[in-house]
Amino acid sequence: MSRGINTRCLHIEADEGKTEHFGSLSYPIYQTATYAHPGVGKSTGYDYSRLQNPTRAQLEKVVADLEGGIDAFALSTGMAAITLLFEIFRPGDHIISDADLYGGSIRLFDNVSKKNGIEFTFLDCSRNDPEKEIRPNTKAIYIETPTNPMMHVSDIRKTAEIAKKHGLLLIVDNTFLSPYFQNPLLLGADVVIHSGTKFLGGHNDTLAGFIVTNRPEISEKLRFLIKTTGAGLAPFDSWLLIRGIKTLGLRMERTSQNAALLAGWLKEQKIVKTVYYPGLSDHPGHEIMKSQARGFGSMITFTVDTQEHALRILEEVRMIKYAESLGGVETLITYPTTQTHADVPEEVRLKNGITPCTLRLSVGIEDGEDLVEELKSVFARCT
Repeated sequence: MSRGINTRCLHIEADEGKTEHFGSLSYPIYQTATYAHPGVGKSTGYDYSRLQNPTRAQLEKVVADLEGGIDAFALSTGMAAITLLFEIFRPGDHIISDADLYGGSIRLFDNVSKKNGIEFTFLDCSRNDPEKEIRPNTKAIYIETPTNPMMHVSDIRKTAEIAKKHGLLLIVDNTFLSPYFQNPLLLGADVVIHSGTKFLGGHNDTLAGFIVTNRPEISEKLRFLIKTTGAGLAPFDSWLLIRGIKTLGLRMERTSQNAALLAGWLKEQKIVKTVYYPGLSDHPGHEIMKSQARGFGSMITFTVDTQEHALRILEEVRMIKYAESLGGVETLITYPTTQTHADVPEEVRLKNGITPCTLRLSVGIEDGEDLVEELKSVFARCT
């Protein structure tokens, strides 16, 4: 019988019954740069920590298992993960990408990937058919679902069918839902990306990124590239991620419950014009989300009636923190126009629906009623 995900967040089955590392329940931090060899041509299995480190290896086993992959790669940041992955492509390759992505991804594609000769077509993959954009040199489809910040939901199974029909890779950024709520590889994707800084770490205390794949040839390429480019996650940060993942399920359940409460409350407020949350029955992606995910997550985007109100809300919050990032135990509110998507050209932001009236909430584990009371107080001071 397969084990539940909460158990797998805590235990690697292959390690059970062993008392290695003196029986330590907390996996050790191997804070070393290099390793002694038993003799010429002999190795302990580890040679140099840029290539691999036991703490990082343990973390990668956990994440690969949670996503249903054969291999995972822990990187220094989420952006380092995307950067490493794009080293498998060559000048002249074409990528079909969702238009509404995290601003850092768009910045990377526009300023680095294009400079390296990779071509892009950006479209709303939740509404438009990527198959119509396939060219002879197309190599992959890249999506986020839900997207950051407008919460568009793409059908992973359907997109995977298109990718396989044409011999393309399907890459899915699964940061917003984590492997607790969604497993793109099991739905047909070839590669999953995570900003491990977010829900996997869960405590706003470290940076990390992950690539997970179920394709042996991709794993082989990435193992060579990670040792070559040198962006592997450091031992202490790897340990923080191992620790954070132990409570992933508890955090995801609590934060999604709070998000559902807040989304419903926000819909009733006069100054709120639109609430983008897939857990709401009127969200366009609600039914697709139900078919491919086990929960709706804790990210909410909403728009208010004026920019003045948006800025006032950011000034007035106290318990809720006005800060970039997401996925931690604390509730954060973000202003995409000047924070996460500041480097995205204004015309692209506006086309994607990101206006000066747009706000994004990453809902934490506080008591939901306290979050509602905080926003009630804030909104009262805005009107």
